[in-house]
Amino acid sequence: MNETEHRHLKEQVAISGFPMEVYLRTLIAGEKMRPRPPNEYAEIRRQLAAIGNNINQIARTVNARGFASGEDIAAITAAQETIWNIAERL
Repeated sequence: MNETEHRHLKEQVAISGFPMEVYLRTLIAGEKMRPRPPNEYAEIRRQLAAIGNNINQIARTVNARGFASGEDIAAITAAQETIWNIAERL
């Protein structure tokens, strides 16, 4: 492996986020390597999970009560706006 090839390999390993050994084993096995998602994605997943939990709680309450109150609708609307704001950041 020449210097240019080695530098390229090191760059690809850095992009993958895996150690060199894991990267090489994966390539040898014929699997496709994908770049590691940005660190921000973990926070986005956490936010979306929390929003989903809130929506589920509202849905349970609405189903038990038999109707949606103005507060329920406002909370769902706010959650939807938050989801759109998160999607726009991507």
